[in-house]
Amino acid sequence: MSDPLIRKVDCVHVEVSDIDSGLAFYRDRLGHELLWRGKTSAGLRMSGGDSELVLNTEPWKWKTDLQVESVELAARRFEEAGGSVLSGPFDIEIGKAVVVRDPWGNEFVLLDASKGQLTTDSDKNVVGVEPRSTHAP
Repeated sequence: MSDPLIRKVDCVHVEVSDIDSGLAFYRDRLGHELLWRGKTSAGLRMSGGDSELVLNTEPWKWKTDLQVESVELAARRFEEAGGSVLSGPFDIEIGKAVVVRDPWGNEFVLLDASKGQLTTDSDKNVVGVEPRSTHAP
């Protein structure tokens, strides 16, 4: 058998009415560390690894993002296994993504970090992407 396709849970999306109230609950009351913040979303660290809770003020249909090494290879392998590609591959800020559905109707976003990782300023506001070649895989 080949290597597992899915490397880890990248993030779980949580809809909130506004970022500040979401941070007040998930960061200030539940203790999750703020990793990054954008205009309509913020990433918080989950303990036990590097998966994130991502707070979104805009509706997000797919609630779970799964990280893979290469989106193009993952999409092909997913289809060959009996799943289907619903959308993509398409570019995202840190790499590429594809929306897939398994044979039981579960939908996920598969993504890679082929472009790098988000970089932030001292207040954790997203300011860019650190290219993948400058940090360990």
